[in-house]
Amino acid sequence: VQLQASGGGLVQAGDSLRVSCEVSGGTFSQYGTGWFRQAPGKEREFVAAISRIGGYTRYGDSVKGRFTIARDNGKNSVYLQMNSLKDEDTAVYYCAVTVSYSGTSVATGRSQYIYWGQGTLVTVSS
Repeated sequence: VQLQASGGGLVQAGDSLRVSCEVSGGTFSQYGTGWFRQAPGKEREFVAAISRIGGYTRYGDSVKGRFTIARDNGKNSVYLQMNSLKDEDTAVYYCAVTVSYSGTSVATGRSQYIYWGQGTLVTVSS
């Protein structure tokens, strides 16, 4: 299974940006998906996740109300729409997938994810 993240870049504080992740080599509809991020010198942290079916979502406290995760099973892709970006959102953003047996569960822990993308850098400048 391979994950290819894209869409990162340099934006101004207050701007919006959407990052994407395309999953290949597996059955995307069987996976729960999530986004994590890692800023320089910090631990990788949970950002958002979405269930395999039903569109159930969870968000990290620092991004609630600003970020939205979505998935398109027809395109084997998961997206992260980021609005009202702040300096502290600067990080490498990683997409990941987890095997989801229940279908409606939403995984928020790093150890629950089995496949990871290479990351895409988002830099927010004030």
